[in-house]
Amino acid sequence: MPIYEYECRHCHFRFERRQRFDEEPVTICPKCGGKARRVLHSVPIFFKGSGFYTTDYGRGSSIGTMRDEAEDKDETKR
Repeated sequence: MPIYEYECRHCHFRFERRQRFDEEPVTICPKCGGKARRVLHSVPIFFKGSGFYTTDYGRGSSIGTMRDEAEDKDETKR
């Protein structure tokens, strides 16, 4: 079950509740009885692997350069 963070609009008290997805959100502050709202946070992004830039945008295709080198060797043998 996820943990949701809430904040009271009146006293700015922040609290957390562990709730199921199908449960209604908390609307009353447990401290002062004022209106509470769910606090939304941005989701972090993790780039995993051997490299983001080098694998996607870096140097050209290694297969294409291998073919070019092979063709150069064939031309020099003739």
